Amino acid sequence: MLTVYGIPNCDTVKKSLDFLKAKGETFAFHNYKTEGISKDKLEEWMQQIPLDKLVNKKSTTYKGFDQAQKDALETPLSAVEVIMQNTSVIKRPIVEDQKVVAVGFDKDLYEKLF
Repeated sequence: MLTVYGIPNCDTVKKSLDFLKAKGETFAFHNYKTEGISKDKLEEWMQQIPLDKLVNKKSTTYKGFDQAQKDALETPLSAVEVIMQNTSVIKRPIVEDQKVVAVGFDKDLYEKLF
């Protein structure tokens, strides 16, 4: 079964969820705001996708970081703690089906996948 990670009030997450519902996909939704994200899950993702694809540098959260926080997001080891404390910096949504299958919403990619 699919798991969609994100926050419910994000427009990109809403597009993804609407797309999956329209295709009749069954999925679980993991809300970062209420459920957080584990160190193990972040490390698992970092083995599958590049850190620069995981971190949303266009987000207001990232833009509000001081230089030390931004620097910490450049290496996986130091990025984990910053991301766990600031889940809004994760690019959304992340869609998993045992492994990461999509980061963000790309209608063409979703059409191929689902």
